[in-house]
Amino acid sequence: MLLLQLGRVEYAPTYAAMQAFTAQRDLPEQEPTEDQLWICEHPPVYTQGLAGKPEHIFNPSGIPVVQTNRGGQVTYHGPGQVVGYPLINLKRAGYFVKEYVYRIEEALIRTLLHFGVTGHRVAGAPGIYIRLDDPAGHAPLANRPSKDASNVHTAEPDFRGLGKIAALGIKVSRNCTYHGLALNVAMDLEPFACINPCGYVALQTVDLSTIGVSVSWDDAADVLSRKLATYLAP
Repeated sequence: MLLLQLGRVEYAPTYAAMQAFTAQRDLPEQEPTEDQLWICEHPPVYTQGLAGKPEHIFNPSGIPVVQTNRGGQVTYHGPGQVVGYPLINLKRAGYFVKEYVYRIEEALIRTLLHFGVTGHRVAGAPGIYIRLDDPAGHAPLANRPSKDASNVHTAEPDFRGLGKIAALGIKVSRNCTYHGLALNVAMDLEPFACINPCGYVALQTVDLSTIGVSVSWDDAADVLSRKLATYLAP
């Protein structure tokens, strides 16, 4: 997988570039296209997913809102957040969308573990969460996803005592992925208070800095890039 460090780039042209890359790759008349991983950060922007509802953005305060074709609801991107866009041919990689999401989450969990933080999955709520009172604690959550397929979680996710530290929203076209994930490192979290993050009322959003972990954007981006390359490998 080819790693591209884009630096700080505007969201809209980056989104357009992902669409263009995906639309033209691996066509029958072409040679296979190498998978890529784009790592960047964005100036302040709210992005809405396909299921996004306008009422989840109640005070944008001048921050632009971009409609997208990824899954999920609204999220915020801004300086101090590491954003990753894996552009992968899943058919060639040999795994399906559900496993792809699991692998992204695992890369995020392993990145957090590198910095002494325990990340958790919450059943029915993609992304990674931490215990606000014990970010390094390893005790499993009661509402974690179950391996028992018969244990279907129909209730709303319970976020009490949790903070969301990483989000993901993806799109798959002709077996090829785009959009991706975001890890909060050291950012202004106030814009999250102006939305219902990922469509959940009063969901608290945190970053590594908030929970006492001092790490540079470059270091976090480097670790996350390596974990993604490992866990998204065919």
